[in-house]
Amino acid sequence: MEPNYFFHLAENSIAFQTFSIVIAVPIICAILTSLLHRFIFAKEFFSIFSSLIVLYFNFSLVLFFSEGNSFNVELIEVFPNVGLSFHMEPIGLVFSSLASLLWFVNSIYSIGYLRGNSERNQTRFYAYVSLSIFAVMGIAFASNLFTFFLFYELLTFLTYPLVTHNGSNNAKQGGKIYLGLLLFTSICFLLLAICITYSFADTLDFTKGGILPTELSNTEITILLLIFCFGIGKAALFPFHGWLPAAMVAPTPVSALLHAVAVVKAGVFGIIKIIVYIFGINYLQEITAISILTILAGFTIIFASYKAMKSTNLKQRLAYSTVSQLSYITMAASLATPLAIAAAIFHLLSHAFGKITLFFAAGSIYTALHKTEIREMRGMFYQMPITMICFALGAFSMIGLPPTVGLLSKWFIITGAVDVQDFFVLGILILSTVLNASYFLPIIYDAFFKKPLGYELHVEKKDSNEFYHYRYLGNSEAPLFILFAIMTTATGILVVTFLAEHISYFLNYFGG
Repeated sequence: MEPNYFFHLAENSIAFQTFSIVIAVPIICAILTSLLHRFIFAKEFFSIFSSLIVLYFNFSLVLFFSEGNSFNVELIEVFPNVGLSFHMEPIGLVFSSLASLLWFVNSIYSIGYLRGNSERNQTRFYAYVSLSIFAVMGIAFASNLFTFFLFYELLTFLTYPLVTHNGSNNAKQGGKIYLGLLLFTSICFLLLAICITYSFADTLDFTKGGILPTELSNTEITILLLIFCFGIGKAALFPFHGWLPAAMVAPTPVSALLHAVAVVKAGVFGIIKIIVYIFGINYLQEITAISILTILAGFTIIFASYKAMKSTNLKQRLAYSTVSQLSYITMAASLATPLAIAAAIFHLLSHAFGKITLFFAAGSIYTALHKTEIREMRGMFYQMPITMICFALGAFSMIGLPPTVGLLSKWFIITGAVDVQDFFVLGILILSTVLNASYFLPIIYDAFFKKPLGYELHVEKKDSNEFYHYRYLGNSEAPLFILFAIMTTATGILVVTFLAEHISYFLNYFGG
């Protein structure tokens, strides 16, 4: 079949022009970075300047949408009712806004990290980060499963050079696992689910209320939903979670990009979109087999939390923590109520700021002291007070302690579970919170309250009184670019709390 090339724009052309800037700037940034990298600070400048442009115009789209404007553009029709098309809707705007903001912060952090560790191939790094953001924007604004799949696969290929950045044997092995698992799940499951959906519905459009025919049996819906969720391997559901710890061989800015900005968020974002716009939450409320996804997500939460407890490397522990936290979002979405979907979206935001802060802190410690093991964290507060205060805020948010946004996001999930009287979800939340505390709080205790490594106890006498304090014998904080980025995201852990009042919008949008 010959593709039908056409261009159709519905509703607001100004909004579409703004979207065009958002999706084009990362590509332009990658090109300029590659061509002009010999100029001093050129790649850093293009990365920061481009991220600011994307951030500004992305929030302009949010304002357009809040005023009732929208766009729906179709560029090419490949099959009947299926083509490359984009639109603007609230879940996608949350994802794109988050990605554009954290791209800006990650760009600043990368300057300090890459230069502080004398990393090679910095031009390639900045170029592929920009291209990855391009893929993220395509995912966020995709108006059907076909477009989503194209950019989803593109994101996998564009992030592979970042995972294998340092070129070591470990990096190559981690890259093989990363690429192999994500391609296996997307081709064997996600593509299959898309084809089945098209055969059932004759369309792949993301449509509020869903597109599947109502005469499908409980078994058919269950199987299709599970194929979708296993197919979106970036959501890291068990047993297809292994790519995520394997990808920790990458530099810390890449880990932050994978865990907080791009890859994993694309996964859970996809699951939310499919539940809301392909199946429809009202439809799934009548399908009791949705509980299978809830159980699978709950098992992943506990399993990954246990693996995090057993991990002795800091980044590995954070990686398994990410696997666990992502399944909070999937579990909330699987409840298929307006309140639970809103809770899933809010936890997506909450986790992004908490986890990127933790990875930034891990990179800060490595840059300043080249320490990577948890046993080396004792007394770290005395060497790196700013870094460890920010780390503690990120950990508190993962656990769900005040005054962090993690407390609110977990509260919304609990409220969603109580609303449908799902006591399995409540039990998982309680048990996982205990496990979260068990693998984060010892790090904080050792860092803040134990005798630091590389210090000596110093006694100072004044007016017949003795004052005891530790005097440092080694290095101190990481470069300023790193500290600025960590403090920015740590502040976000506190500030995002105030966005909770807007959760009522999503309740109204989803019909709650």
